[in-house]
Amino acid sequence: MSDTTFDYIVIGAGTAGALMANRLSADKQSRVLLIEAGRRDDYHWIHIPVGYLYCIGNPRTDWLYNTEPDAGLNGRALRYPRGKALGGSSSINGMIYMRGQSRDYEQWADLTGDDEWRWHNVLPAFKKHEDYYLGADELHGAGGEWRVEKQRLRWDILDAFAEAAVQAGIPHSTDFNRGSNEGVGYFQVNQKDGWRWNTAKAFLRPTCYGRPNFELWTGAQVSRLIFDTRTDGSHRCTGVQVWDGHEMVIAHATRETLLCAGSIGSPQILQLSGVGPADLLREHGIDVVHDAPGVGANLQDHLQIRAVYKIKDAPTLNVLASSLYGKAKIGLEYMLRRTGPMSMAPSQLGAFTRSSPDREWPNLEYHVQPLSLDAFGEPLHTFPAFTASVCNLNPTSRGTVRIKSPRFEDAPAIAPNYLSTDEDRRVAAESLRVTRRIASQPALAKYSPEEWKPGVQYQSDEELARLAGDIATTIFHPVGTTRMGRDGDPMAVLDARMRVRGIHGLRVVDAGAMPTITSGNTNSPTLMMAEKAAAWVREATAE
Repeated sequence: MSDTTFDYIVIGAGTAGALMANRLSADKQSRVLLIEAGRRDDYHWIHIPVGYLYCIGNPRTDWLYNTEPDAGLNGRALRYPRGKALGGSSSINGMIYMRGQSRDYEQWADLTGDDEWRWHNVLPAFKKHEDYYLGADELHGAGGEWRVEKQRLRWDILDAFAEAAVQAGIPHSTDFNRGSNEGVGYFQVNQKDGWRWNTAKAFLRPTCYGRPNFELWTGAQVSRLIFDTRTDGSHRCTGVQVWDGHEMVIAHATRETLLCAGSIGSPQILQLSGVGPADLLREHGIDVVHDAPGVGANLQDHLQIRAVYKIKDAPTLNVLASSLYGKAKIGLEYMLRRTGPMSMAPSQLGAFTRSSPDREWPNLEYHVQPLSLDAFGEPLHTFPAFTASVCNLNPTSRGTVRIKSPRFEDAPAIAPNYLSTDEDRRVAAESLRVTRRIASQPALAKYSPEEWKPGVQYQSDEELARLAGDIATTIFHPVGTTRMGRDGDPMAVLDARMRVRGIHGLRVVDAGAMPTITSGNTNSPTLMMAEKAAAWVREATAE
């Protein structure tokens, strides 16, 4: 820690923070500090795609959060993985490149009152950092830092599932990122030549590390933000208090502090610093700097219902990885060609469709895998099988993130409140019926699919909704806990440019800023938001 005064402080070197640090330090006149609580991304399993199995639940790379017991899940609590290393969750996630649907951003514009969030205005930000394997066109960029490739393997059972989905009325798709994602096809992934491509590789390693105006602190956890109270009673964020593993250090920001700690970490830091619901802060003996009831509210997540089908006469990872010979074959293929199961994302095949014909747009997403297990981190089953996980893209349930103590070391209480609305329970039941309709098509018949979980004995809406509560798990897409909104909205933590209302010099730039969850995986939309925020920060500096 060579200095403690900077122009910009970026908290969190994850998806948004890595891009923010890159863009802001490109100005040689600006001194930028990037603070990361985790370690460097030098753990080999981060970079081998299948290594997510060894990163989730690993204290070296995961915050090891758990949810509170959830009534919608029939009292169950879930592990809640969040990345803790350079690259953040981009170092442990499923590597799927997904923008969502154009209507998501039209809705954001309506909710924030700012046309900058409309599809035609966010598309350039997606394209700016994209390096699309087929080259640039009207919807994709090339030459940027964020590599997008096709997957390096296929499976007969997944091809059959795709054909069955078409037979069930879902069109074929070769690209889910053109504004409408309806269809079935293989996901595109953030990989490069068979390696995971995280945001540390993309935005930090190539350029930031060599910049004299850039400094990186790892193993450094922000305990609170520091505020200066002006004579008019307003507050400005002037820096952060950081635990470096040995002592508390104060770092000062002369221009802006950018909070990029994610949908769990950012509301926790705000609450610990006195910005949040006043009653919660007083409960824990924290002085109220700014009463902001929306901090930690509006938590949204995609809940996946994992249907498992036993099959016959098709290779799956369950069988392939069950013997020493199979494991050796997998390892050799990856070592020699960077292909095979070690190069695969957790989910290879995707599908977007409607839970019922009266839906205006696709509201379901499938992640289909040539494997089965009880939960990520658990052993593969011993029988050949595939998993068709389906999630409600537009959940109406809302949860919370609330500190449980004034200690920064203590994890917050995460309460997603899954399946807490009639709408979400109805979609859960409908989605399981869609899965069964696909599995019953002729294209899969030769593999004799047998529904092992949840089981064909469950048929009624009530049974299926209750069953969803028994078997569903998070798909790791928490958003919305520091959401943007219009002036006058008491629950809007941020304005449309991600500035914290009631506090000068502070923005939250991560998935927590989303007013509503995107209709797909959330990693790349978070990068887009950071791209736009970086431009706004630079504009503010120039004014």
